[in-house]
Amino acid sequence: MNIPGQSERNAPNAADVVSGGAVSDTIPGLRGAPVRTPVRNSQTHGDVRQWPALAGRLISRQLWIELYGLPGYALTLGGRPAQGFAASPRDPRPVDPNLGRLLLGGRFTLAGHSLEAPAPEDPWNQPSPTRAFATELHAFQWLPSLMMQEERGAREALRLTLGWGTVFARWSPFAWSPPILARRVFNLSCAARRMGHVATEAERLKLADLLARQSRQLLRPPHSVAEQATSLTAVAVAGCTLAGKSGAGLRRTALHRLTAALARTVMADGSHASRSPEAGMELLLDLQTLHDVLGQVSETTPEPVLRAIQRLTKALSLHTLPDGRLITLQGGGPSTAARVAAAHAQGDAGPDTDLSGIVGGISRIRSPLLTIITDVAGPARGPWSATACAQPMALEILCGKDRLVTGCGWTPQALDRQGLRLPPGHSTLTLGESSVAEPLGGWKAEVMGPRLIGPALHFEVNHRDGEAAVWLEVEHDGWASRFGLLHQRRLYLDQKLDELRAEERLHPSPGHRDGARPIAAPYAVRFQLEPGVQASLARDRRSILLRGHSGRGWWFRTDGPDVAIEPSVHVDEGLTRRSLQIVVRGSARTDAETKIRWKLSPAGAGSDPS
Repeated sequence: MNIPGQSERNAPNAADVVSGGAVSDTIPGLRGAPVRTPVRNSQTHGDVRQWPALAGRLISRQLWIELYGLPGYALTLGGRPAQGFAASPRDPRPVDPNLGRLLLGGRFTLAGHSLEAPAPEDPWNQPSPTRAFATELHAFQWLPSLMMQEERGAREALRLTLGWGTVFARWSPFAWSPPILARRVFNLSCAARRMGHVATEAERLKLADLLARQSRQLLRPPHSVAEQATSLTAVAVAGCTLAGKSGAGLRRTALHRLTAALARTVMADGSHASRSPEAGMELLLDLQTLHDVLGQVSETTPEPVLRAIQRLTKALSLHTLPDGRLITLQGGGPSTAARVAAAHAQGDAGPDTDLSGIVGGISRIRSPLLTIITDVAGPARGPWSATACAQPMALEILCGKDRLVTGCGWTPQALDRQGLRLPPGHSTLTLGESSVAEPLGGWKAEVMGPRLIGPALHFEVNHRDGEAAVWLEVEHDGWASRFGLLHQRRLYLDQKLDELRAEERLHPSPGHRDGARPIAAPYAVRFQLEPGVQASLARDRRSILLRGHSGRGWWFRTDGPDVAIEPSVHVDEGLTRRSLQIVVRGSARTDAETKIRWKLSPAGAGSDPS
């Protein structure tokens, strides 16, 4: 697949893009790390039950491509002429003005890469350095920071926007794909009125028509169910921005459809259907923008939108950790403290870091110094699984505001690192060097998206509060079909001592005693460490001293047969950084019980190892 800068036909392949024109086999900034993490093929990829869905999706997609690519198709997007702009939507997301200053100098810095296109040039006639760069470029993610540069920024934004409209007036599979189109419509809506203030009458009408046409396209199929709420919110925001009957029609249609989309996307407890905390927060920010702009045009916000905002805000409180960032599970990144604070600022109260409970299959228990996060549900299924991770009972541990134990940080920005969606990519147990599910790859992923394919997982969760202590027991059957074993993780948090004691238990599944299987399987319990966390192995070879960014020490101890500190990687906003991981290895019989105990406690106690 080609990556467009301006012209898709001249763009290099995503796997071949490097600076200087040479093909690179390393991750930029991380020498020796492969561009792709291999994903081992398994029998799940050959499941014949996939073929009807694959065939139907392939035929449907090709039909829409052929239809939207017809020479006269753009005429069908005309509709009522857009008369101008009636409102200025306010996106609460924080903006870095430095990126806008660089843009005025002709430097586009997106997704960790840069492209030089000083005026009167533009980036639309140049190949993008990476696919992630092209995605953010065509989503107009650069627009908010450019609009921070007052009149000069608005004029440059107008020039770039009209330039894009000239080159990409006709529909194309990449630049007009629903996820990219939705972000572009949203960002354009928030900036359009201010851009119109520095435009001529002809430019203003052309800008309004460009926004209206893209909004109409966003209402048309095909749409993944996982994208509908975001797309319809963007159209509703555009409908408030555009003046006259053109905007009113878009607004009315989008709000009518949005009710059903939000019912599918926002669960009763406020979690996002994908189970990604970050996805829930981003939808919340979009809905807050919609709520604000509806008030600007003197319209009442529909009750389903208000209810979704309330639920998402409540879930965000539990998903916000003491360092001000988010839980990183199920394809969701930590975001930034400023962005999370902006989402909270629109509500009635800020984040409550003392919360405990379960929201969206994510458990949170705490003591005065420790915050323990555990994934206690299976990954999302079907279209929602395109960003999900097969990492049952993944663990995150914060000591104060220091993230010590976390995951490798996979998000959809790291599409070429699909292996990090598997159990070794987070802090959980892996059995037999296999996985409980795997993402689709190759042409199947092009058709269906990189969905997770595998059997549904069943969990049992037992949470008990005692006197100054919390018990959490979680068990899943992801390894039962292959090895006949259940994995149980027992956590005991002593709230007086700020000490976490845990046990990993592998035991035979009552329903899988018969059948051919190996007599034993190797296991590895991983504890992925946040980049910057220091780890030192003690002389007893069973204890490891951990120090986070604050410098406070914590002892990790285990009775596992083999303990090691090994190199790992951590994805941060699509870029890969070096990190460390603690790995406890051993072998588990499939006809008997195996236990691995470990503990985390503050350093400085009398029982510290020498």
